Amino acid sequence: MKVRTRFAPSPTGYLHIGGARTALFSWLYAKKNQGDFILRVEDTDRERSSDESVQAILDGMKWLGLDYDEGPFFQTERYDLYRQVIEKLLETGHAYHCYCSKERLDEMRELATAEKRKPRYDGTCRHRTEPVDGVRPVVRFRTPETGTVVIDDLVKGPIEIDNAELDDLVICRSDGNPTYNLTVVADDIDMGITHVVRGDDHINNTPRQIHIFQALQAPLPAFAHLPMILGDDGKRMSKRHGAVSVTQYSEDGILPDAMLNYLARLGWSHGDQELFSVAELKEYFALEDCQRSGSVFDKTKLLWVNQQHLSKLSSDELGALLAAELHARQINTEGGPDVSRLALLLRDRAQTIKEMAQQSKIYYIDDFDFDDKAATKHLRPVAFDVMQALSEKLKACEQWDAAALKEVLDSVAEELGVGFGKIGQPLRVALTGGSASPDIAETLAMIGQARSVHRVDRAVQFIEQRRANADR
Repeated sequence: MKVRTRFAPSPTGYLHIGGARTALFSWLYAKKNQGDFILRVEDTDRERSSDESVQAILDGMKWLGLDYDEGPFFQTERYDLYRQVIEKLLETGHAYHCYCSKERLDEMRELATAEKRKPRYDGTCRHRTEPVDGVRPVVRFRTPETGTVVIDDLVKGPIEIDNAELDDLVICRSDGNPTYNLTVVADDIDMGITHVVRGDDHINNTPRQIHIFQALQAPLPAFAHLPMILGDDGKRMSKRHGAVSVTQYSEDGILPDAMLNYLARLGWSHGDQELFSVAELKEYFALEDCQRSGSVFDKTKLLWVNQQHLSKLSSDELGALLAAELHARQINTEGGPDVSRLALLLRDRAQTIKEMAQQSKIYYIDDFDFDDKAATKHLRPVAFDVMQALSEKLKACEQWDAAALKEVLDSVAEELGVGFGKIGQPLRVALTGGSASPDIAETLAMIGQARSVHRVDRAVQFIEQRRANADR
């Protein structure tokens, strides 16, 4: 039988980290087994569902590269199927109409709570044969009263639930709208789903769904319930932990392949390997290798993974990403260094494209201020002779590359009898405004001769003004 998996989000918000990981694991299992991956939007909660949320889910899937073989299907367009399934369950005696009022059900629940029992429907209408005038009934599934349900979970292992713990769930409301557990089973049967991969918050639903599968005499899919993703306090990840839409990570400069790599390692492992290409994930992934306990989301680790993926990109790939980010920031790169060359220079110093773009800005603009702390420490009167000599040497330099510029810097240090640090740090502040940059000769080469000389002369003027102020 061909493997068929599905991702079935509810469009009541953005595609969050937990949902994205579920989608990824379902997608990987289908790809690993040459199967089909289906996207199904469970939008029957009309009050909370929105077109914006649907689009956010589609955008998140597209950014991650999780292409689907079929879909997206929308449950609100499949009501005819659900009505047919409900009628079949009624006809075969696996479901019945319940006329109990909301007030009676509330009393039943309050009594159970007072007696410290698990609230459950008492089956009053199980054997009712006559309708109640003026009452629009719900439809309840007739849950077996004895026996157990065993879930052969591919992640958690065997899970056994006593049927006595379950009551007769509502599968159709009085307004005719089907409920979650009914629609899920109807869709999974109709779509031929062979493997249901989802979060372990659905485990309580699974025995109920198995009963419906069995009542409809349909083959059971295999179930794999993934443990929750946790915040740093060990509790389920939520907005208070900084949980955001996966597309926000795109806006933050995270690469989609890095996000896939990180999500895959949240609850799955392949030996001690930490870094994976998408091709490797498809090759190695197995549900049986997923861990049973929750995984903690670690933004620091995600940034490390992203930096590792950045370092593997070619200069053209990296340059294209950096150019797009610089363009988005309205930074004109004409007349500045080649973006791909600059990207290679900064690659090991940035964890995201955003960070790289911020570091790149200084190579294309001349209107910037010196960092106060860096200027106070390094652009002092004692550095005047160094900067003046550098200005003269750099203006006269006929070969503008890192090797030649390194010789120029060494010659200035030798002629003035100072250590290289007395040259490098004032020059670094002059060129970039701050005290951190790549190799100073590489930085000079990348900025270019005209811009470099202009910036050194500007630093000389700054030192002169500082000296003049001190003499007053």
